[in-house]
Amino acid sequence: MAEPARAPRPPVVTVIGEALIDLVPHGGPDGFRARPGGSPFNVAIGLARLGHRTALMARLADNAFGRILRRHATAEGIDLTCAPHATEQTTLAVVSMDADAQASYDFYHQGTADWQWTEAETAHVPADTAVLHIGSAASWTAPGDQAVLAAAARLRRSGRVLISYDPNVRPALLGDPESARPLIERAVADAHIVKASREDVEWLYPAGIEHASARWIALGALLVVITDGADGAHLFGSGTTPVSRPGRKAALVDTVGAGDAFTAGLLGALVRRDLYTPDLLARSSLEDLAAALDDAILVSALTCERVGADPPTALPRPHLPPSAPLAVTDLRFKDSGH
Repeated sequence: MAEPARAPRPPVVTVIGEALIDLVPHGGPDGFRARPGGSPFNVAIGLARLGHRTALMARLADNAFGRILRRHATAEGIDLTCAPHATEQTTLAVVSMDADAQASYDFYHQGTADWQWTEAETAHVPADTAVLHIGSAASWTAPGDQAVLAAAARLRRSGRVLISYDPNVRPALLGDPESARPLIERAVADAHIVKASREDVEWLYPAGIEHASARWIALGALLVVITDGADGAHLFGSGTTPVSRPGRKAALVDTVGAGDAFTAGLLGALVRRDLYTPDLLARSSLEDLAAALDDAILVSALTCERVGADPPTALPRPHLPPSAPLAVTDLRFKDSGH
């Protein structure tokens, strides 16, 4: 008697980029707590918590901070097989909060592990990767940025892998917009999906988000998604009607990791809807794209109700099809029933 056919394994989302330590305010004006962070690291955590097979390629130092990062990622079920053991030190980001709970960062990053990628290291993207997400400082900080972009360009040429990019602009590290734009645009040219915040886009392109989106689509992006804080998000595509979705009310604690949670929610929503190849994404309906934005907005809003980058975890939904929109009741936090 023939054995029953095995169900195909879910697609892998691979994230390449920095994994650093955020020193966040804690216990008074002079107190800080060390927390795992970095935009790509946060995206990987968010994807894993939403139930997706996730691989992280980050250069993790063999020091106390590097071990914190490895331990945290491993506990989330993230595959670190292709995360090199780095000899350099871990990058540190000191987080400050303003009166509106908006975060700003001071970086200690000179010569640290996150920027020393080689093409030999980035050549080892997991073979079953369906979606590759790159972004943040690792995509525009020399000398390793060239190796990260080479991996994205190679996979885009293959036609099989969906490439996602978030520049995660840091003016303190990038300098001025005129210098930053070419660094950002070379990565946009290799991406199918580009996600950025309105603040990032308007710093890069004072003409506004419509101008920037048209520019990025002309460079090769299929979709451009601009997050707009409490006002939700906007989606632009080649030859399609722009889509805007409203924000959700949140009991705001801080905004650390909110954009990364949005990225995880967006990519997760596309994977759940089987829109994780370039061809399928290009043919996707506005209804599906709007629903994916809603999922991402929900995940991001809930993350804003927590201290630091602490996205929610998806609960099993065996009674619903995978493509069903997420609801608040489908998500919880690890230390609460919410």
